[in-house]
Formats: sequence, structure tokens, C-alpha cells
Amino acid sequence: MVEAVVDVSHAFTPGSVTAVVGPSGSGKSTLLNLLAGFDTPTAGEVWLDGDAVHTLSERERSSLRLRRFGFVFQSFNLVAVLTAEQNVALPMGLAGVPTTLRRRRVAHLLARFGLERRGDHLPHRLSGGERQRVALARALANDPDVVFADEPTGALDTTTGALVMDALADVAADGRTVILVTHDRTLAERADERLTLRDGRVVAARSQHVADFALETDS
Repeated sequence: MVEAVVDVSHAFTPGSVTAVVGPSGSGKSTLLNLLAGFDTPTAGEVWLDGDAVHTLSERERSSLRLRRFGFVFQSFNLVAVLTAEQNVALPMGLAGVPTTLRRRRVAHLLARFGLERRGDHLPHRLSGGERQRVALARALANDPDVVFADEPTGALDTTTGALVMDALADVAADGRTVILVTHDRTLAERADERLTLRDGRVVAARSQHVADFALETDS
């Protein structure tokens, strides 16, 4: 049996950015999938505010992701036929947020990321940096506790990537837990905490806070 993540025990901190780094195949994506409830550990546990994520049914985990998690991806994953406003509103629609509140929150999030004049634009009319900021606004639509960012600057130039990192730091400053997977050493050095994986194991960790989101796996 191949063990993608082994003997990992770590608590993630609210109000901070944790960078997960390591070479390709080190287990970074598997770690994110375990934390987000896409995968279930064969041994070990995942906890969020005292709730055992690893014991939830698939329906319960899907509801948890919608209500308490936000996601940002390297390729943006915006719906091509929806405007920026509609992309940001999508998670709120799935969560049953009333239309009036939905519109108000969309306007607030677009303004927060300097996109108030881009709301009616389709993704193909936006720059890479603008698309990633729309994706970040969408990730915050349901006011999540945890934001997962998987190589969010991988498709961006250095300057634009730094701006996205600034935005992630601002998100963490709101009291959210931000978990960032990156190959970019400069971005990783800007994180509050750093977790280095190699062959599915943590080989280095820098953490100095009290946490409310934790993963522990057994060999």
C-alpha cells in the first residue's frame, strides 16, 4: 500500500497563513484533500473546532465545505459563462443565502479586492490577477473559517503573485485560517507558519500559535 501522508501531526492557526511546501509528490495535495474532507484518512484524525471531520458522511463533509471552507486554485476555476458577480454569488446561491443579502455581499467583496468595475465582465475579459481576485472573493462568499489556496500564484507573474499574497494575508487578518500550498519560496517565506513535507512526512515545521484546526495521521 502506498502511503501518501504518514505520521503528520499539526495544528493550524486562526488569523495566520500557513505555507505547505515540498517537492512534487511530497504529499502536499493529499494533505489538502484530507484537511478539506475530500479524502478520509485510513488512520488518524482531522478536527475543526472540536468537530471530527474524518467521521462525517460525504453529505456532511460537502455541507461543511460549503459553509466553512473556501477554495482558491492555480487555474482560477471560474465558470466561463458567468460574470465576475455571478461567480462570486454562486456559493451563496448554493447555501440558500437570500438574494438581497447575496447582492450586498457580492458588491462588498468585489469592492474589497478592487473589482467593483469588473462585476459584469466574463472571466475571459479579466487579467490573470483579476481572475484570481474574483476567485478569492468567491472563496470568501460564505464567510468561511478556513481558506485553502492551492498554488494560487502559479499562473501569475511575480508582481501579481505578490498582490495575491497580500490579499491572502488580509484574509488571515480577519481571523481566518489560510492554508497555502506553494512552490514559490518567496511566498512561503512571507507566511506566518511553514510546514515542509517530503515523502509524505513533515520534515520541518515553524508554528508558534494556538490552533483550532488539526490533522494527525498514523503510520
